Amino acid sequence: MFDLVLFVAFPYLAVVTAVWAGIYRYRNDRFSYSSQSSQFLENRLLSWGSAPWHYAILLILGAHLFALVIPGVWGSLISDPVRLDILEVTGLALAATALFALGLLVYRRLTTPRVRAVTSRADWLLLVLLLAQVALGLWVSLFFRWGGDWYLHTAVPWMTSLAKFQPEIATVTTLPWVVKLHMLGGFLLIAVFPFTRLVHAVIVPVTYLWRPHQVVTWNKRPTRTD
Repeated sequence: MFDLVLFVAFPYLAVVTAVWAGIYRYRNDRFSYSSQSSQFLENRLLSWGSAPWHYAILLILGAHLFALVIPGVWGSLISDPVRLDILEVTGLALAATALFALGLLVYRRLTTPRVRAVTSRADWLLLVLLLAQVALGLWVSLFFRWGGDWYLHTAVPWMTSLAKFQPEIATVTTLPWVVKLHMLGGFLLIAVFPFTRLVHAVIVPVTYLWRPHQVVTWNKRPTRTD
């Protein structure tokens, strides 16, 4: 029963929450669909952390999605030991890069007063969840080798069965807890997605061409001239 709650009920609840809350937020507060950039408050640390973080995490997510959507092609790709080794090393390097870059971004928010002042509770929650998820991913890469292979035969069948509304959890319930926490962490991030600044990822940039202008008012007292 516990496994059914974690690996069936929770994933469905996370996706439903993300879709419903995302639509509700967009319909009622579409201007909040923004990255809410703090670049004008501090740029140096942001430039060192943001670009490596985005490149690394997008490549990692892309590999996960590739294996999920086209499992046959992924299986053929990793069937050669040399290619599997290259993917293992690349994934480990990307995970380490993502963790370092994210740590730098957290350090920036902790040590820069102006940035810390505009960091909401939702931002802190998101940063903690992202740090935990990336750290777990790095842990899995280090201590559970050949993830590109066993991911194909455990997590992929499980998520495919969920998408078909025919849940099969046998392939994941026997995995080590650190691996299961990493899988469940992904769905937890999906659940909180619409409540954080991550929502900007689903907005196609071209919509800014016809969206009404966003008015920004500076809350600053005028300087006395006398």
